[in-house]
Parts: sequence; structure tokens; C-alpha cells
Amino acid sequence: MRSYKAKSVTSIQLPPRERRETVLTEAGHNVFNLAADDVFIDLLTDSGTGAMSDDQWAAVVRGDEAYAGSRSFKRFRETVADVMGFDRVVPTHQGRGAENVLFGALLDDGDVVLNNTHFDTTRAHVTNQGAIAADCPAETDLTTDTVGTFAGNFSTDRGWDAVEEHGQDAVSAVVLTITNNSAAGQPVSMANIRETAAFATEIDATFVIDACRFAENAQFIKQRDPEYADTPLSEIAREQLRPADAITMSGKKDALANIGGFTAVRDAALFEQCKQRAILYEGFPTYGGLAGRDLEAMATGLREAVQPPYVAERIEQVATLGDLLRDRDIPIVTPTGGHAVYIDAAALFPDIPADQYPGQRLVCELYREGGVRTVELGSFAFPGTNRPELVRLALPRRTYWHEHLEHIAETAARVRDRRDEYSGLEIVWEPPMEELRHFSAELEPVA
Repeated sequence: MRSYKAKSVTSIQLPPRERRETVLTEAGHNVFNLAADDVFIDLLTDSGTGAMSDDQWAAVVRGDEAYAGSRSFKRFRETVADVMGFDRVVPTHQGRGAENVLFGALLDDGDVVLNNTHFDTTRAHVTNQGAIAADCPAETDLTTDTVGTFAGNFSTDRGWDAVEEHGQDAVSAVVLTITNNSAAGQPVSMANIRETAAFATEIDATFVIDACRFAENAQFIKQRDPEYADTPLSEIAREQLRPADAITMSGKKDALANIGGFTAVRDAALFEQCKQRAILYEGFPTYGGLAGRDLEAMATGLREAVQPPYVAERIEQVATLGDLLRDRDIPIVTPTGGHAVYIDAAALFPDIPADQYPGQRLVCELYREGGVRTVELGSFAFPGTNRPELVRLALPRRTYWHEHLEHIAETAARVRDRRDEYSGLEIVWEPPMEELRHFSAELEPVA
């Protein structure tokens, strides 16, 4: 049973199948190009799509909209220090703004950035600075078998291989994404956080944690690491960030807000660089491209995110969706992660080759069959990376109920039953920056 109740609702309806087929073709078989009104259940992302609490809405009303030095920024800064342990914070309009501010201050042309697994915008921001993004995931087969307790970990063995390949002086940053979104939302252990921090220190690299799902990762540590079974969740959340030199954060995830983000750093000189870059790209450092009300919403949401009832229910709902899909013989990555269920499209569509994007075909058919919008995180979204063909079903926070999960699972089952009817897809147009092509590229079925 949920520990909250609905106070405001939005009406949704399933568009007729003929309408779904028409708009899918018009969108170039890319669901990013669909209008939200044509979507019944939206699992495209969990970023900024959740429901805010009444306390967050109350905080919105008290937002101080002063350009510089607002009361809202003061409350926000104090919250980040209290919940996450960082005193120096620069707000931004969202997580990719935080990446732009930090990486623009930290990276030079030719630098190398190591990550347990770069997500799309992270990889693009590294590349945009003229740097090289190298993935160092744990040795785990992210298909349909149980992937282990902390399968999102950083592999220091692969990290040392990258150091040998590029040279120690070239590796300027080591990033740890918790939970590991690109690796099926799998968590990272406290031991691996410390091990990765020690590795970064040894090679004299800045240790950065992408903390956008820090509360979900803390809950997994509490559940799976006996050492932390009796530790309050809020303490685990702070402890896992303690080794970091800097963090980036999308407030649209575990700050439970609809917009916002920030970067926070330990070093005073780096902090000054980030502030100056924020002025150029985001706004004055005490508002960072946000209204004061957005800072208030994030500050309140950060405290709510580390409350045990909320985060336990959040992870349980994702696990429930995974169970419903497995009951219908849909191949998924198990155990499920903190924010999404990942379907193994290659296993579901074994006759569609990887170069014809089986994951994107599954995305299209989930929409065609049931108005469910998801996202491909395989060879279409990450070209040239030899990734598994996964489709992510990201659940917005505090938004959908069990009946919606049942509809999602039944939709997937209908797609499974018709899989022999589907051909692959080919790209007919894509933007110049390949790392971001899945946001706007257009495809059509292979003849």
C-alpha cells in the first residue's frame, strides 16, 4: 500500500489504433517526435515527469524570485549541504546543464574521462569538450540472467587498462553514475564507490559522482549490504557521496522536481570556475537558470527522497512491473534497477539483426499496440559501443498505479505474440552529432 494519496489528477485516454499508427509513421518511427497527447502511458523517462508533493507545491508559493542572493537559494544550498554533504553548489536548469558547467571547467581538449557507463548526454558533453569518453563497467552480462548484487559497479581493472592505453596524465576525471542508468539502472556498492575514489586519487584524477538517483542507490545499499542494514537511509545517502570531489545532479530525478539541477564541488578554485561558467551558460550562480520556486521545489524534494517509505515504494513498484513482465515471458534484465525495467529486445526479436535496431522496433510496437511510450538504449542510442539491445521502461515517480502496470505488461505480451510479423528499421535521417541521434533521427521499416 502506498504511503500517499492523490490530491490532483490528470485525465488520460488511449488514442484509437488508427491514430497511433498514423502518428508513429509521421514521427519517423521515433517516439521522441510524438505529441504527449497521443501517448497513453509515458515511460520515455523518469526525468521531471513525476508528481510533486503538497509540501513541494507549498514551497513553490514561497519562492523568492530575487535575481541574486534569494532566500530560496539559501534554503536550497543549506539542503544540499545537509542531505548530500556539499557546501559549494551551483544551480543549473537541469542535469545536462550541470554537466556542461562542470565538464567545461574541468576538461581540456584530448582529456580522457572514465565512467562505469556514460549516459547519452554525459558522453555528448565529454565529446563536446574535445575529450574522450571511455566506459569501464563491471564484468557483467546485461541480458536476461540475474546480473548480481551490485552490477552497476565501476571496474578498476578496466580503468587501469584505459590508463595504460591513454596515459595517466590524459585521464582527468573518473565519473561514477549511481545508479548506473546505461547498465539497466543497476546499483553501485559502497565498497565500489570507495575503491573507485581510491583509484581516481592514485591517478590524480577528479572523482565525480553523477548523483541524480543517489537516494535509489542508497536504498539498494541498505537492502543488499549487511553492513548498512540498520543504518538510516539518509546517512547512507550522505556516506556514498563523501568520497567525491564533485557531483552532478538532475533535480528531475531524486530531487522529485519537474525541472532543475546543480553541480557541487569541494575545491574552492574549481567552484569559482564553475560559477563563472554558470554565469555564461545558465544564469547568476544563485539562481542558475531557475525560478526561485524551482529551487524551493528541489530543496523540499531532496529531503523527501531520502525518507524510507517513499524510496522503498519507488523501488518496489519497479520490481512489480518487472514481475508482471516476467510472468508473461518477456525477457528482462534481472534483478530490476531503481527507476526502470529493461527489456532485452534482442532476445524478444531474435530474427532482427542488431544493425536493424530491434530495440527501436520494440519501442515502436509497444506504442502501436498499447500507446505505451518507452526508449531504446541499445545500438540506436549508443552507436559504436557494442551495447546489448535494451529498451527502458522508466517509471515516473508517484504517478502510475497498478492498473497501469498491468496494461504495460499486457501490451508487451501482445507484441510478443506478433513478433514474427516485424521487420527491422533503418535510419533515413540523423543529426550531425551521432551521440544524440536517438532524440531526433527518423527511421522506416526495412523492406
